[in-house]
Amino acid sequence: MRYDRAAKTAALATDIEVEDHMADYQYNRVLLKISGEALMGEHEYGIDTETVTRIAGEVAAAHEKGLQIALVIGAGNIFRGLSAQATGIERSTADYMGMLATVMNALAMQSALEQIGVPTRVQSAIPMQTVCESYIRRRAVRHMEKGRVVIFAAGTGNPYFTTDTAAALRAAEMDCDALLKGTQVDGVYDSDPKTNPDAVRYETLSYHKVLSDDLKVMDASAIALMRENNIPIIVFSLQEMGALDAVMAGHGTSTIIKA
Repeated sequence: MRYDRAAKTAALATDIEVEDHMADYQYNRVLLKISGEALMGEHEYGIDTETVTRIAGEVAAAHEKGLQIALVIGAGNIFRGLSAQATGIERSTADYMGMLATVMNALAMQSALEQIGVPTRVQSAIPMQTVCESYIRRRAVRHMEKGRVVIFAAGTGNPYFTTDTAAALRAAEMDCDALLKGTQVDGVYDSDPKTNPDAVRYETLSYHKVLSDDLKVMDASAIALMRENNIPIIVFSLQEMGALDAVMAGHGTSTIIKA
C-alpha cells in the first residue's frame, strides 16, 4: 500500500484537534441516564420521534468532540413494572416486561443517532441476539474506545432493580468520570419547582444528605453505589439546548452530588 503523506497529516491534525477539544472537558467518559418519559415529548405515551432526534443531537454534539458516552434509558413512556404489579401482574413478570420496553427505547435512540452519523451499539442484559448485542463489559469498553456510543438496555437483567440502579452499575463497570441524570428540571430542589416558585436549587449535595433526607434523585441503591465508587452524579435539564455539552465541560446549570 502506497504511503499517503497528505492523508496521514490530515488524520494527525484531526487527532490533535480532538485532543484539544477533550482538554476543555472535565468529564471525558460519562454515562447519561434518560428517563423513558423524556422520550414522550408532548404526548402522554410512547416515543416522540422529534424529541428522540433532539436528544440524539445533544449526544452527537458531545460525541463529535471525542468524548465517550454511554446511555441508559428508562421505560416509563411504555411500561412501568410497579404500576403493572398494582393491576395484578406478578412483580418479577412486570419487571421483565419493563426491561423489554427499555430495549424498544434503546433501539429508537440508536436509530436516531445513526441517522445523524453517530456509530451506536445497543447491548442488552437479557440476550436477544436478533436485535442487539448481549452485554459484555469488555466489548462495551472497546466500543467506547473506538468512538461508538453504547446504549445499555434491559436494566441489570434482574427484576426488583430499577434503571437508575442499572445506570449506576454500568457507570461503575465502565469506569465513567460521572453519571449524568437528564431530567425535566435543571437540578435538585428543596421542593418541587413546578408547584413552588420559591423552591431553591442545590448547587452541590453530598451522597449522605441525599440518602439521609430521602431526596428523590435516584434510588438509594444507585446513590450508594456511586458513593462507594466515588463517581459524581450530575442532575441537569435535558430540555435546554446545549445543556449536555455544558455539563460535560464542567459548567452549566446543574446539581452535583459527590462526597
